[in-house]
Amino acid sequence: MLRFGTDGVRGDADSELTDGFVGALGRAVASVLAADHVLVGRDTRESGGRVAEALAAGMAREGTTADMLGVLPTPAIAFHAAADGVPAAIVSASHNPWRDNGVKVVGADGRKLADHAEDAIESALEASVAAGVEDTQFTPARDFRADDRRAATYVAHLLGALEGRALGGLRVVLDCANGATFAVGPEALRAAGADVVVLHAEPDGRNINEGCGSTHPESLQAAVVAHGAAMGLALDGDGDRVLAVDERGALVDGDEILVMSALDLHGRGELRNGAVAVTVMTNLGLRRALGAHGVEVVETPVGDRHVVAAMQEHQLVLGGEQSGHIVYDDYATTGDGLLTGLFVCDLIRRTGRTLSELAAQMHRVPQILENVRVARAADVDRSPAVGAAVDAAAARLGESGRVLVRASGTEPLVRIMVEADERAVAQATAAKLRSVVEDQFGGS
Repeated sequence: MLRFGTDGVRGDADSELTDGFVGALGRAVASVLAADHVLVGRDTRESGGRVAEALAAGMAREGTTADMLGVLPTPAIAFHAAADGVPAAIVSASHNPWRDNGVKVVGADGRKLADHAEDAIESALEASVAAGVEDTQFTPARDFRADDRRAATYVAHLLGALEGRALGGLRVVLDCANGATFAVGPEALRAAGADVVVLHAEPDGRNINEGCGSTHPESLQAAVVAHGAAMGLALDGDGDRVLAVDERGALVDGDEILVMSALDLHGRGELRNGAVAVTVMTNLGLRRALGAHGVEVVETPVGDRHVVAAMQEHQLVLGGEQSGHIVYDDYATTGDGLLTGLFVCDLIRRTGRTLSELAAQMHRVPQILENVRVARAADVDRSPAVGAAVDAAAARLGESGRVLVRASGTEPLVRIMVEADERAVAQATAAKLRSVVEDQFGGS
């Protein structure tokens, strides 16, 4: 049975997210949250309408009404959940291919549920499945409309975050990944005054994230140079993360965006408690860049939910991940790719500096990432052999690098990360660790 991972319940739309299973999940969510109504929104996957309808039908069996928002970005749905004071379910598999789908749940505060709430939903789901699920049939529909009022309110919220400042004709290339931002993304940037060139904003249900967006920014990089743009923004399928491209076509990731944002806030005296929340995957270069300016780093496990939790605990205004999940706590309850993009554009306008100059405030340490597909990824943390190999590698690198081996929270993978000042050293260390993992777990 599917369970909650780092980012909700996720699996193959046809074989795993069946109407019966999703209906049971809807019942479980409704019974645990005990809300009169729940917001339900989705991205542009072909299966999205079917999954949303099955989810709503399951909720209805528990007496909960689903307020269907249609296609909206994840952060827009979370924004409305917080504004309305009601929970929300988001039908999306984020950056995964179209054949996958998933369900993320946020509470009435617009934030992802705590572990104990997800555990309670899983228990209720197990009981519902064990009792037998109803085999309903909902028809897939390629309807990508959104609730117009909700979309307009979200765009107004984004513009309000600029506090009256405009982007003044700044040329920006926006890659919408054929996903949930395909309509509100261009609208928001144009309303802010940007000159927008739009890529990949024609969803057909199967082209979400396909050769585009934050996982495939190559076409965006070429377009920024071809159009002489100041920058490019690559969103993912549900719009909760973004990568940028500078005026030369070079990729600017979440770590670099965090550095430029943190130093800007710090310089203006607005970086509350002088710290930023980041995950263990954050590049060593970020720690060095922020440390040089007296900005502290609060480290969390991978996943924007952990970042948000740390921000709340330490009362921070900024946190995020290398992947482009950036959270500005004064304006959002989760990662918001459009909000982040607007803030980066605003930073360029306010400082008069190019994006490449802003990104150069961080010197990236060579980072090697290896993914090993295994059957028992979760067991990696309990392996003495892997633990000994990690300790030995860390001792060899000392302060000149970092080592991390962990199980993925969304896929059957062991993720290996090695950083070192010399790329060859990082590569050799990662290769040794991969060999140990494969010996222990039979990688494929």
